[in-house]
Amino acid sequence: MTGQECIRAEAALRGTGLLGKPMVNVENACASGSTAFHLAWLQVASGQCDIALVVGAEKLSHPDKSLAFKVMSAGTDLSELQQMQERWGSSPDRTIFMDIYARNARKFMGASGATKEDFARVAVKSHRAAALNPKAQFRKEVTVEQVLGSREIVDPLHLLMCSPIGDGAAALVLMTSEAAQRRGLDTVRVRASVVATGLGDARGPSAARRAAAAAYEAAGVGPQDVHVAEVHDATATAELALYEELGFCDAGGAVSLLRSGATDLGGRIAVNSGGGLMSRGHPIGATGCAQLVELTEQLRHRAGPRQREGAQIALAENGGGWLGQDAAVAVVTILSR
Repeated sequence: MTGQECIRAEAALRGTGLLGKPMVNVENACASGSTAFHLAWLQVASGQCDIALVVGAEKLSHPDKSLAFKVMSAGTDLSELQQMQERWGSSPDRTIFMDIYARNARKFMGASGATKEDFARVAVKSHRAAALNPKAQFRKEVTVEQVLGSREIVDPLHLLMCSPIGDGAAALVLMTSEAAQRRGLDTVRVRASVVATGLGDARGPSAARRAAAAAYEAAGVGPQDVHVAEVHDATATAELALYEELGFCDAGGAVSLLRSGATDLGGRIAVNSGGGLMSRGHPIGATGCAQLVELTEQLRHRAGPRQREGAQIALAENGGGWLGQDAAVAVVTILSR
């Protein structure tokens, strides 16, 4: 928003006492924070350093919302943006991503039998969790009727089914087990961190599905072992689709999983216990880090009234951008006690 395209870390952190340390600036659309975490994890795991700091930050609020929409549109191939906007009848009062998510939602409805009411139930669940999160952007519970009565953005999406524009920041410290032991710290273990790019126009499993499969294999766990998850719910419709892509249910089982309450705070796998992008907020560069902060709190059993009882294994999925028929990138991280 400010035009600070280069040396972002050096400029933002110049007053922190960190100048002189190696800094890497990471840009990967909505998956920037989780990609930065992945790079820091590689540095520590490879022995390049004992301690690494990951900072995700974003300031999107502005009296002219079109500026934020323009920034977000850069998460697509700009050479195709105008063509996409014309093909889908995009409007200047929303981002191209709302058209993408709406199109995907309509396809999902046709394949799964999901209804607008189901999407509204996801939003209700998200707001209920955010009401218990002091760091959330929206802290008021809503009803299915209120969600469906909110302004329609593009069919089938309504305002309360969509993540908002917002500002925010989150930070994570990674270190070797030896460094943590010397400091007597209560640590959470990184079991796997996988980055996958989308296949563009080629047919094949989505980036999220491939990243999840690789992460499960590396971590030595399966989706049935996950107790709490943070997924990229830029819209309520995206969360439902991710249930299937991440293996939380079989193909066609997302709606039943939601309706059963299994993904609610007290369910088998609490999904978006911090309120998710829809309600905690989606300050783009900070989102991937914020997901991991929430999961760390859950694994340390410090999440208060939104705590998933007995949480031992956690998963984060963070998507970024759009290219062809899929997200441009997806990052899946698995943590455990």
